[in-house]
Amino acid sequence: MSSTSIESVLTETRSFPPPAEFAARACVKSFADYEALYERAAKDPEGFWAEVARELVWAEPWKQVLDWKLPDAKWFVGGKLNLSVNCLDRHVASWRKNKAAILFEGEPGDTRVLTYDQLHREVCKAANALTALGVKKGDFVAIYLPMIPEAAVAMLACTRIGAPHTVVFGGFSAEALRDRIQDAKAKFVITADGSWRRGQIVALKDNVDKAVEGTAVEKVVVVRRCSAPVTWHARDVWWHEVVDGASPRHTPDAFDSEHTLFTLYTSGTTGKPKGILHTTGGYLTFAAYTTRMVFDLRDDDVSAGCRR
Repeated sequence: MSSTSIESVLTETRSFPPPAEFAARACVKSFADYEALYERAAKDPEGFWAEVARELVWAEPWKQVLDWKLPDAKWFVGGKLNLSVNCLDRHVASWRKNKAAILFEGEPGDTRVLTYDQLHREVCKAANALTALGVKKGDFVAIYLPMIPEAAVAMLACTRIGAPHTVVFGGFSAEALRDRIQDAKAKFVITADGSWRRGQIVALKDNVDKAVEGTAVEKVVVVRRCSAPVTWHARDVWWHEVVDGASPRHTPDAFDSEHTLFTLYTSGTTGKPKGILHTTGGYLTFAAYTTRMVFDLRDDDVSAGCRR
């Protein structure tokens, strides 16, 4: 059988142009605009990304945009910044202070709305609580949570104090969680008593108990989500007991642009999970820009929340 006799059902030749009114308001208004943008970035990538990076808040400016010695690339060498400051503080200092940052609806029907100001307070409280528990700059924190607001709070709190994190999908097994904890050498785990999935409770805390045995984990912080019964150990602390009473004021440090931000692991379906390490300055610059351009984000947009 020749290759020409194989018919692809994935071939798509149709195009769906946007309404003119929509295109006129878009970040990229036409394909010609996109091509011009691409050409400018291709001709002068360092100048292009430096321009994008200047939209962020830097505690100290970089001395070199890119230091690329194959296969390693270092972005914004010498610059210092804090990711949570860029995600929260700069917005709290503006009219966005009272704009909704997170809209959440859980599977049982519970809802929460956190403005930028409220989210900033919760992140500061969590940062202070984690610091009080002994989390230091450079300590890896494994986050094994359902998609609840505390997941975003935990990630931002880690970035605020310079603790790299690794997010592990709440549907993964105890063995999969253990592999990632051990590879990252995580000292702390943030989890929940359980999570809702299709009307059933997934026993996250039970999985963590199995996963941390024999590892370097010192503390397990547990969010009360489902009020599910859990086995308690000396290493365990309730999120609400350490976070709710913490100070909502926190002065963040600035970290080197190449400071480790997080590690994201492959699924492990074809072998041992491989951790992809992301550093602060380059990742934040790319993520902020591409999110705005790809999703065409504007200040008057309202994003839908997640369900769990």
